[in-house]
Amino acid sequence: MAHAPTREEAWTLLQKYAQDQNLIRHCLAVEAVMRHFAQLLEETDVEKWGVIGLAHDVDYELYPEEHCQRAPEILRKHGWPQDYIRAVVSHGWGICSDVEPVEQMEKVLYTIDQLTGLIVATALVRPSKSILDLKPRSVKRKWKEKSFAAGVDRELIEKGAEMLGWELDFVIAETIKGMQTVAEEIGLKGNV
Repeated sequence: MAHAPTREEAWTLLQKYAQDQNLIRHCLAVEAVMRHFAQLLEETDVEKWGVIGLAHDVDYELYPEEHCQRAPEILRKHGWPQDYIRAVVSHGWGICSDVEPVEQMEKVLYTIDQLTGLIVATALVRPSKSILDLKPRSVKRKWKEKSFAAGVDRELIEKGAEMLGWELDFVIAETIKGMQTVAEEIGLKGNV
């Protein structure tokens, strides 16, 4: 029987399927940003947003070629409800999934997933190596350098922001704020 998974259950599941520290840090960053946006939007179930963010890449390490294809069976096996599974799969829309993000939560996950990667890369090239003193304008400067964090699909992020009806600057600023709440856990406390 499907039940709303707790944060602890999502964390245990992630650790079972992911060993790579960078992937785990990425999932922690996405979780924090999802919680941040849920609070910002005054969503009633902040926990749900966080849990989905934490588990969104559950199949990535073991099945990189089948990312978002294997997640449903993994999550179903652990009793996750369909709306959680759908949200997880929708973050790969147009890349490795044909499930389009329609709910606000799905659109946010889709938009910020890759953006967190660009923000991490930007923080790491700064003298402080910290997200705590990172300004949105630094990310915007790096955004324009296509060779910088070249794996980050900037068009996808723009498309997500558009789907949400938000300015890109707002998305970047709020994503940084969300990530700052877990600076230490994601290795970006640096030396501010």
